[in-house]
Amino acid sequence: MVKDIVRDPMFLGVKSEEATQADMQVARDLVDTLMAHKDGCVGMAANMIGVRKNVIVVFNGPMPMVMFNPVITAKSGEYEAEEGCLSLNGTRMAKRYQKIRVKFRNFAWAESEMEFEDFVAEVIQHEIDHCNGIVI
Repeated sequence: MVKDIVRDPMFLGVKSEEATQADMQVARDLVDTLMAHKDGCVGMAANMIGVRKNVIVVFNGPMPMVMFNPVITAKSGEYEAEEGCLSLNGTRMAKRYQKIRVKFRNFAWAESEMEFEDFVAEVIQHEIDHCNGIVI
């Protein structure tokens, strides 16, 4: 179900709780909401739809990819990025890494670890920041 976007920095600034298998509907709602905003959004975290759970969804190719409890396990190639956010007006600068390795649970609740580079890596870092209560 498509959800409203939370724009309250106080709500967004609170760290999310670990997701469980009971949070599958949160992931479905995130995918639906991302698809509804795909013209101006490439990733979302659950707190952006009012749920403080550690769940993100990002476009990794043409289809959204869901990550439960994502953790960056390696990173390289630090740079400064100018980013916008569907929950906030304007753009802000953020420290990012060109290449990251992320450990997470996928939609089948299987443990996974993958490497990402460039723009997809930047989007994942932005969404993980959301889960950690970091508002750029």
